Amino acid sequence: MISSTIASYFSLTKPRVVVLLQITAICAVIVHDSLGGGLSEDSIETMLVVLVGGYLTAGGANAINMWYDRDIDPMMRRTEERAIPSGKVSAVSALIFGISISIIGVLWFYLMSNEVAAFWSAFSILFYVLVYSMWLKRSTPQNIVIGGIAGSTPPVIGWAASVDGLSISDSSLVSAIESLFELGSPMPWFMFILIFLWTPPHFWALALYRSEEYAKVGVPMLPNVKGPERTIFEMKVYSILLILLSIIAPLSFGEIEVNEWDYHVLSWTILGLSVWYASTVWRIDISEMPDDSGRIASAANSFFVSMLYLALMFVVLVTGSFGQVGTGFGAIISLAFIGRTELKSSS
Repeated sequence: MISSTIASYFSLTKPRVVVLLQITAICAVIVHDSLGGGLSEDSIETMLVVLVGGYLTAGGANAINMWYDRDIDPMMRRTEERAIPSGKVSAVSALIFGISISIIGVLWFYLMSNEVAAFWSAFSILFYVLVYSMWLKRSTPQNIVIGGIAGSTPPVIGWAASVDGLSISDSSLVSAIESLFELGSPMPWFMFILIFLWTPPHFWALALYRSEEYAKVGVPMLPNVKGPERTIFEMKVYSILLILLSIIAPLSFGEIEVNEWDYHVLSWTILGLSVWYASTVWRIDISEMPDDSGRIASAANSFFVSMLYLALMFVVLVTGSFGQVGTGFGAIISLAFIGRTELKSSS
């Protein structure tokens, strides 16, 4: 009975989603420490701090979101078995649980890392709950675009937690804002923008054939509001932006000269990954007949590749921080996965 109750509360945090978010934060820690002189025992400690704090804050935000969506979750097949609609956890208990672990997570960052990491963790909670869940989600088909800001913050939090001596300036409002954004490198902001631009086409690929239930409960999704043609167009725009972002990716490392071997390998690897992912968006055929489960194969393929693309991008960023050998290794891994995925899809 106790274990079942714990499992129900644990499910409120959306563990699979939260773990994926924290992987990006841990990647930021690895890149920071690798570029700064190499990994050490302190790196492992920072990763643990980020993993625990990140899980508490992101998980708390998810629990609060489930409390807020308690009116629509029972009406959707995908969410009807969640802890609140299934009666395993009461709505009030879920809200208290979410708020409690969110506060504990922010305090954890404040005590175990620094003020800047704590600020960005608090920002992600408030933005996800107040801006996305309570405002954007039910009011605009662009909900996932702006709401994606919250999901893009983990690398910033991880990087901030890795920097010694970070604090929020109290001399003026301008200096306070500057101290929040001055993290000593463009890399965490590159990671932030990467996730932000990746989120809409990733989500809309699934929404092309899975958004009917949202429409029934009054949550506007782009395919239902603007149509599949407009959705594909906007997905293509974001995939082009990802390609443009990839062109400047090596510059985010800060220490690589433009004429060096590392720069060229990184450039072509990251650019190749983005072009590959964009090609799956271009290959989506909205006239394709859905299968028995309602799935559009070309859209499902783009959705799957989008997850692999983001994972490979972070792998390349991590391996690239280890110099020439790491850069080459990242390129080989990327080529292997692209080849394997394309062979499977063609067969």
